[in-house]
Amino acid sequence: MKIAVCVSHVPDTAAKINIGSDSKNIDQNGVTFVVNPYDEYAIEEALKTKEKFGGETVAISLGGDANKETLRKALAMGIDNAVLLKDSGFRDSLSVAKALAEEIKTQGAELVFFGKQSVDYDSSIVGQLTAELLGYNCISVVISFSLDGNKITCEREIEGGKEIVETALPALITAQKGLNEPRYASLKGIMAAKKKEIIEKQPVAAQNYIEIISMKKTESKQAGKIVGTDSSAVPELVRLLREEAKVI
Repeated sequence: MKIAVCVSHVPDTAAKINIGSDSKNIDQNGVTFVVNPYDEYAIEEALKTKEKFGGETVAISLGGDANKETLRKALAMGIDNAVLLKDSGFRDSLSVAKALAEEIKTQGAELVFFGKQSVDYDSSIVGQLTAELLGYNCISVVISFSLDGNKITCEREIEGGKEIVETALPALITAQKGLNEPRYASLKGIMAAKKKEIIEKQPVAAQNYIEIISMKKTESKQAGKIVGTDSSAVPELVRLLREEAKVI
């Protein structure tokens, strides 16, 4: 069985983000980039599935040369092969999905893992779009995964609870925190990853339907206000909620 896992190279969530001079991109000076956190759960589940059922794993990433760092991390964790779809330009979610779907077809992967979302654009739709383009079954926000022959059973998060769903291969799964505990790359794995070839390919061209007009940072939150320490403060609190906050 061929198992693919798609990974993103994103700014560290602890990094201080500033807007670039063009107001359409972030200023990358001093920003550390990492494997998208949700994609680590996808990598781990791909590895666990291979260890249980055999087969071959491949990590796929779309982006510039910097994405090789993320692909090396996937290789160090135990992924067999890596493909960089080299493109440094902006792509919207559908354009990204088209490029990934084409490579997944080329690889012949029948089981695909994504993180549920990337922590940079947070669109949470690339996995589902890719599944639709492939004609694969899709289960999103998965916190438990099992495979029995051709049958897949997953537990997934929904608003206010969880649900159990079943589907069949070929399928695409988007991973949520709690699906597993991603392993650390061993020293042996890190050294082996340095020797592995990352195959570079030109991704298929695709039209963007979304354009970034401008970016801006959110306004700083105003300091809180204490209106009293006992029940006598209630009338004033109600007035402020009605007249200033306008929430009641």
